[in-house]
Amino acid sequence: MNFAVEIVKEAGHMFLDAAPYMLIGIMLSGFLKAFIDPGWVNRFLGGRGVAPVVRASLAGIPLPLCSCGVIPAAAGLRKQGASASATTAFLISTPESGVDSIAMSYALLDPIMTVARPIVAFISAFTAGILSVFFGGEEEDKKAKERLDVACNSCHDHHGHDHGHIRDSKHRSIRDKFRDGLKFAVFDIWGDLAGAFFLGIALSGIIAVAVPQTFLEGALGGGIGSMLIMLIAGIPMYICATSSTPLAAALILKGVSPGAALVFLMAGPATNVSAIPVLQKILGTKRLLIYLGSIAVVSVVSGLALDGLYGFLGTSAQATLGQTEKILSPWISWGSSVLLITLWIVSKGSRRIPRLFRFFPKRG
Repeated sequence: MNFAVEIVKEAGHMFLDAAPYMLIGIMLSGFLKAFIDPGWVNRFLGGRGVAPVVRASLAGIPLPLCSCGVIPAAAGLRKQGASASATTAFLISTPESGVDSIAMSYALLDPIMTVARPIVAFISAFTAGILSVFFGGEEEDKKAKERLDVACNSCHDHHGHDHGHIRDSKHRSIRDKFRDGLKFAVFDIWGDLAGAFFLGIALSGIIAVAVPQTFLEGALGGGIGSMLIMLIAGIPMYICATSSTPLAAALILKGVSPGAALVFLMAGPATNVSAIPVLQKILGTKRLLIYLGSIAVVSVVSGLALDGLYGFLGTSAQATLGQTEKILSPWISWGSSVLLITLWIVSKGSRRIPRLFRFFPKRG
């Protein structure tokens, strides 16, 4: 009984720390979706060469899509003119980062890890995109279109709704966009993320209580071996960038090096076994190998570099982990927690527009 109580306490502390930032992240993600013009995105990622790869790598960083949710979004971009190399970059930077996971990193990790995540996501995406430009080969338009149609249908059949297809945002008022952004944040983003997020919180509580610190310090305390273990563990898993954050925080507190945790944070969200066949249909075999190889190599090298940075600065990730509880009022943490749970219940209770959105009536 005491063991279970301790797990609940640890998970509860983690949830209270994360809730305000999770709330901010999902709301920002909804408004990014509502207010960014799809036509501008298509022009932004179109064309060949290095420039679209850089733009795609940057564009994916704030978007809150998981490794499967990004597939129909990327397929839509590819159909509407994005280059294959830019699509490859977008497929990496998007699931590895996002405004929600960046906010969560600030809440549960330290400033160095918070900054490192989007930077490494960009480097991984840019590396894959550039290698795809030079070594990805040509792609026949007919085969590309067939692969994209299959990829879209595959992901839609699996999830039953659209994760991120680009919709026409013209001819909508600011009020309509605000309303749509709020709906998207609650139903599509939080409705999809909540289960994995709560699971991540629960697992972090179990790790904090059940796993001996000396075990993880010995196995994952740093070095190339630790990075490879986390890489092997992360690649086949289906875990989003947000739900992986509390797991990384719990692992670091138990003695896992920040570099090894970074490898997990990069490899886990960007890859999973179920998405790889669909990615092969979108990218082709050569670009899929470039995709996986870039994630693996950049993650491990970045993990080693991050451990070196902590050593050079003489600081410990454990010492500064989860300090937001000292910054925010307990009322904010508790209020955000209650609101998140309420929105999760609302999102699972109905896929139709609930009454709480009716104060944003549609025009026309």
